[in-house]
Amino acid sequence: MEKMNLNEKLEKIKSWLETGSLNIFGLPMSGKDTVGMRLAEDLQAKFLSSGIIIRAYEAEQNDDMTGSGKLIPTNTFYDIILPYFSREELSNDSLVLSSVGRWSGEEDKIMEAAKAGGHEIKAVVMLDLTEEEVKNRFEAAKILNDRGERADDSNIEVFETRLAEFREKTMPVLNHYDELKMLVKVPAIGSRDEVYTNVIDRLVEFIDSL
Repeated sequence: MEKMNLNEKLEKIKSWLETGSLNIFGLPMSGKDTVGMRLAEDLQAKFLSSGIIIRAYEAEQNDDMTGSGKLIPTNTFYDIILPYFSREELSNDSLVLSSVGRWSGEEDKIMEAAKAGGHEIKAVVMLDLTEEEVKNRFEAAKILNDRGERADDSNIEVFETRLAEFREKTMPVLNHYDELKMLVKVPAIGSRDEVYTNVIDRLVEFIDSL
């Protein structure tokens, strides 16, 4: 069989996804938003990042909920994020999500709300990096100053808290998705183009395995 090119792979993913959702996870600095925004553009989907939404909410309310590196309380997360799945302007779109539902137990509510809004979560991508690798990226980002004015990237102590939160609260979420056979692990080492190509290839393999 002749190999598909990138556009053909994207068309395959788009046809399979319909108005469903892809949820992208990974350690801090793993490239979730970078991959997610590019994927959303190529699939003509809408991109929703819980981090971006929450930071916008913080600015609007003048309330620092994430500066310590800890996840916000689940009930507050639900109040801010869940209504997005039922927004009328998104009703005919597929969605690419960036780490929506990071705390163990939130994934069930997210899947329920997504399905009710017509955006069933159809796969969960995990950008796979070690903590050592993301710490190296953290140090490089401080030198390059390419992360903007993010309070949760302000110092190594806050960053270490974010890593601990991922280990303790988010890894159980990913284990649950794995048990549901929804998890697609993707090596996140290499250039941005290489990582993106890996994501596309693994999603196509996942679709073929269904």
